[in-house]
Amino acid sequence: MSPLSPDSSRISGALRDPLSVLGLDLEAVELTPAGKKRVLRVAVDKDGGVTLDDIAEATRAVSRELDGEDLMGERAYTLEVTSRGVDRPLTAPRHWRRNHDRLVRAALRDGTQLTGRVGESDESGVTLDVSGTPRRLEFDAIAKALVQIEFNRKDR
Repeated sequence: MSPLSPDSSRISGALRDPLSVLGLDLEAVELTPAGKKRVLRVAVDKDGGVTLDDIAEATRAVSRELDGEDLMGERAYTLEVTSRGVDRPLTAPRHWRRNHDRLVRAALRDGTQLTGRVGESDESGVTLDVSGTPRRLEFDAIAKALVQIEFNRKDR
């Protein structure tokens, strides 16, 4: 999802608390044109991952908030509420915590590329197991990090 537009920033501010009440973090809001309509995509997440029931509850809460605050105006739109997904970069400490023991490829600000398994993390950094060697990385040293999909993990 792209950076917040002024409209999506306003919508994001209105949705954060109602989603928080459901135990969900608002991860992204994207408002894009789609012909005569618009598409509003709202991504949510929580510890342990989101379920279909979580998405259904979030959709109802978002819809109530949008209607109650008239945040979308008169023009038609389609609402999509989804989970964060594994293809989204790890950008917050909670993303690292939620992906403990997953394989991650990290591009560091110094140009180094690392692939390792997520170990312990806190508010300032994470330890990656890189080929059996623990490597502590501070979050401000990481330019981009993505979870790697593993279809045939050997130790599972």
